[in-house]
Amino acid sequence: MDGTLIDAGSSLALQIDDWAFVLEHADYLLGGTVITILLTIASVLLGFLLGFPAGAVEVYGGRYSKGLVSTVGVVLRGTPILVILIVMFFVVSINSAFLAAILGLGLRSAAYQSQIFRGAIQSVDEGQIEAARSVGMSKLEAIRHVVVPQSLRRSVPGFQNEFTIVLKDTSIAFAIGLAELLSRSYDLFVQQTTAVLEIILFASAIYFVLTFSTNRALDRLADAYAIPGGETA
Repeated sequence: MDGTLIDAGSSLALQIDDWAFVLEHADYLLGGTVITILLTIASVLLGFLLGFPAGAVEVYGGRYSKGLVSTVGVVLRGTPILVILIVMFFVVSINSAFLAAILGLGLRSAAYQSQIFRGAIQSVDEGQIEAARSVGMSKLEAIRHVVVPQSLRRSVPGFQNEFTIVLKDTSIAFAIGLAELLSRSYDLFVQQTTAVLEIILFASAIYFVLTFSTNRALDRLADAYAIPGGETA
């Protein structure tokens, strides 16, 4: 009985010490959080800059351009993100782990975003292009001024999901040594192995806060730019 009480007391003291260790190094983990946020924003932005034109090409492009974009997208979507990062860092030999992670995550995100935007573009009724042409617009002008604004607004829910996926996938940059949140968590629990659970819980809480706040912000964006009476893609 006394032995059980001693064991429980020792365990409680150990947990308090472990949480104190985590809080002592909170600044180090928050530094990794900043890198995670920057990596997410840069990767999603690269994905958007490549993904939106790719989606438009899949809808309006010619036979060969459609085939090329579609094939590249299938390859990127079918390749594990870990493999893409390893290729970028060790095969392409990009010296910066941060830059390699941006390119890897951005290219993979572009492949998925192209499908989000392709669906959003196709959701705009063809009759609207015909109406725009009837008032003197060229096809390119009709796409630019009629289709693109509507498809961007309709793509927000799908884009929100992709943003969340990229945010969580930044943890895979651990594999190429980038000091983001997960890498810094690993650095800490190899220093003090008894605080493994506490460090993981602390890092998980940061990921949850980032994901939750991002989703709420994009929810507000979707509400603000929703097409009255319209459907989302």
